[in-house]
Amino acid sequence: MPLDPSAAALLTAVAASPRAVAAHDKSAWVDLFAADAEVNDPVGSRPHIGRRAIERFYDTFIGPNTIAFRVERDVVHPPTVLRDLTIVTTMSTGATVYVPMHLRYRLIEEDGVWRIADLAAHWEPAAMIWQLLRTGAPGLGATLKLGPQLIANQGFGGMIGMMRAFRGVGRTGKRMTTRVFAAAASTNPLRVRDLLGDRAEIELPAGTPVSVDQFTRRTRNMRWSKVIAAGRTVTASVRLGDTHGVAVADFATGTTHITALRFYLDTV
Repeated sequence: MPLDPSAAALLTAVAASPRAVAAHDKSAWVDLFAADAEVNDPVGSRPHIGRRAIERFYDTFIGPNTIAFRVERDVVHPPTVLRDLTIVTTMSTGATVYVPMHLRYRLIEEDGVWRIADLAAHWEPAAMIWQLLRTGAPGLGATLKLGPQLIANQGFGGMIGMMRAFRGVGRTGKRMTTRVFAAAASTNPLRVRDLLGDRAEIELPAGTPVSVDQFTRRTRNMRWSKVIAAGRTVTASVRLGDTHGVAVADFATGTTHITALRFYLDTV
């Protein structure tokens, strides 16, 4: 019998992750993932693929710390759940950081239960490191411990893979994304075309391609906040009338050209 794909069922599966993290239950957390699952945390770093890699990710970034999820909104777009939240992390040295984030979970049915096939964590590591250093000695201590932890658990390749997260579209990508939003919200399709070009895909909602004209009509007076650049992706919390969601803009490699713009809307 197929699993229940309702919003409640998907949210129940996703909610098991912060419970396992809070309990420091490594086995329970890793068991939430499919056999060949992929963790991109943060987006832009080298992904962790498969159970062993995900276990090493836990040992490096979750196990030594105390992590709390402050969820502002869940957006359900089956089989995907996006969490608009802030992660509060207290390091082993006592330093605490507050990280604005969009978490994107894609779920699949495996062994009769919903499991996480892909976890993409959209957050800005440079901003987190800066916040950490501002806490003084505890933050500096935590920063100095991270390198050896990375090498011990994931080798030098893991450290290099993590450093990839510091490269990406950054502020330029955020400006480009918000310019597109502003043009669409002001019902200016010519400006949207000028910014996106002819090849960008627009999906509103995700999975439903629309034209530029349709996009500008549907996003009139759109509001946005929490714009995050991670790797070659920019995410933003959006509101279209009474409907909330998260927009995801993907950029071409080595450029600031948007190749795809997808809106995950809570319409369930």
